Amino acid sequence: MLALINRILDWFKSLFWKEEMELTLVGLQNSGKTTFVNVIASGQFTEDMIPTVGFNMRKITKGNVTIKLWDIGGQPRFRSMWERYCRSVNAIVYMVDAADHEKLDAAQNELHQLLDKPHIEGIPVLVLGNKRDLPNALDEMQLIERLNLAAIQNREICCYSISCKEKDNIGTNVILLCNGLSSIRSRQVRFE
Repeated sequence: MLALINRILDWFKSLFWKEEMELTLVGLQNSGKTTFVNVIASGQFTEDMIPTVGFNMRKITKGNVTIKLWDIGGQPRFRSMWERYCRSVNAIVYMVDAADHEKLDAAQNELHQLLDKPHIEGIPVLVLGNKRDLPNALDEMQLIERLNLAAIQNREICCYSISCKEKDNIGTNVILLCNGLSSIRSRQVRFE
């Protein structure tokens, strides 16, 4: 009976209130950023992904939450744009190819350089280690150590291991983003 009442209250709340959040998704090229967007938006995984040139913006609605997601290219020529798209967002999602050990130094350096920018100070960060389905992929603890996440002190930071291909741990992170709005500077907007 209590579950039914909660569902009715949630439905009633959804008629009048809508939560919005804006996220920026950054990371080195081929880490799986655009694939992540496609998987959370449509549930579809595609092997033949074309690298993002510049940026893409996509709005995704999950329940009462609408996420405006900026997917920024990870090639070296686009990294200077990251800061601009990270300003005034609710959270930054930093994607890492957890199986590409040769790029981990660059991934660490780019992350720390980005987070040192004064205009994005305090914005929470969700680090996602993608491709955990591959045998040599680092797990969360290894990523935390390898990316030196403990050194990041001026913001909330979380690290999770996912597989876009297997759709593994994706739902957990979308729920984390949607339900964690109060801890990632949510804006509650009156729905007209």
